[in-house]
This record gives sequence, C-alpha cells and structure tokens, in this order.
Amino acid sequence: MTKKNIHPEWYANAKVYCDGKHIMTAGSTKAELQVDIWSGNHPFFTGSQRIIDTEGRVERFMRKYRLKEDSNNEQEKA
Repeated sequence: MTKKNIHPEWYANAKVYCDGKHIMTAGSTKAELQVDIWSGNHPFFTGSQRIIDTEGRVERFMRKYRLKEDSNNEQEKA
C-alpha cells in the first residue's frame, strides 16, 4: 500500500524567471523559480566566452608538446 499525502505538489507549468524576466516554463515542485544564469545568458552557450591566457600558460603548453614532437622526429631519423 502506498502512503497518501507524502509527495509534494507538482506544478507542470512552473514559471522560470531570470532578472525579473519570464524565461520559460518547466515542471517543478515550486510554482515560480528564480535563476541567476540560464543558457540564454551564459557565455558558453552565447558564444561570447573567451580563453584568458594567464602568464603565458598556453604558449608554455604549446612549446612543451612541440618539443616532444621534435624530439620524437629526431629519434626516428637516427
């Protein structure tokens, strides 16, 4: 036998808000949801994401693997 009245109320059309604007509807146990970030304003999904090179880490990485490739090529030639 299942117990009655133990599950929360389900809202099939719960409203999702971001910065006070209605974004979408979704199923939830709350009638309204407030979110800070969603796919419409996140840099990864909007294409405005930038890779920040701190202290030349990208160059060091590239140099490291270029050296490995160069040393492998020299060994193959010998």
